[in-house]
Amino acid sequence: MTVTHGRPLTAEITDILVTNCGLDADAAARAPAASLEELGMDSLALLELSAVVADRWQVQIPEQAGQLSIAGVAELVARRADPPGHTENSVLIAAPLPLVWDVTNDVAGWPELFTEYARAEILHRDGDTVRFRLTMHPDENGVAWSWVSERTADPATREVRARRVETGPFEYMHIHWRYAEEPGGTRMTWVQDFAMKPTAPVDNAGMTERINTNSAVQLAVIRDRIEGLARAGAAARGPAATPADEATGADDE
Repeated sequence: MTVTHGRPLTAEITDILVTNCGLDADAAARAPAASLEELGMDSLALLELSAVVADRWQVQIPEQAGQLSIAGVAELVARRADPPGHTENSVLIAAPLPLVWDVTNDVAGWPELFTEYARAEILHRDGDTVRFRLTMHPDENGVAWSWVSERTADPATREVRARRVETGPFEYMHIHWRYAEEPGGTRMTWVQDFAMKPTAPVDNAGMTERINTNSAVQLAVIRDRIEGLARAGAAARGPAATPADEATGADDE
């Protein structure tokens, strides 16, 4: 249930319709699934509703709103009043930047790098751009989510731009990967900008929370696995390679 200022949004929309649009409150209570048109709201009433909603929530009501129930209007307002999602998460990896770059941009190897992906299928390559299908491990309901994404890596700037091609519950999903050398290793940062579809089971705020929680887990896993690779590489090269060399990437090119 969507709540604003401690009240269900359906109650606020009902109050607007009763106070400003002439809705019969008793009729609405008797038929909660009825459309606004079925409740007698004409074009003038819908214009008044649109004006109040725009003033209160900065949301535009479409012309087809008359076909929606009061709950449907409330859901529409809640979705459109929900600002787009934005997350930024990073991790410092005690490993040279070239190693971090190579491992994390090997999309085919992501099932061994991330814990959430069961398969990564490369569909097309064009220079530094790769299109691929990711399939997750089955969730608690046995559903294995899958989608197609595309990413373009820029080795000169050490940045990657990615987007979902098959957006699923998202209106859009854009991801920006950044890599930077810092004292002690390489900082990798993920920035995600997105919006959920009105039919999605979670809104932008809810997905923001999910992404922040999951990113922290996956970044820690990636850090640990790449640092393990860095240690193995140092051991293979012998005692001449110091920890400082490993973190700064000395002799790694």
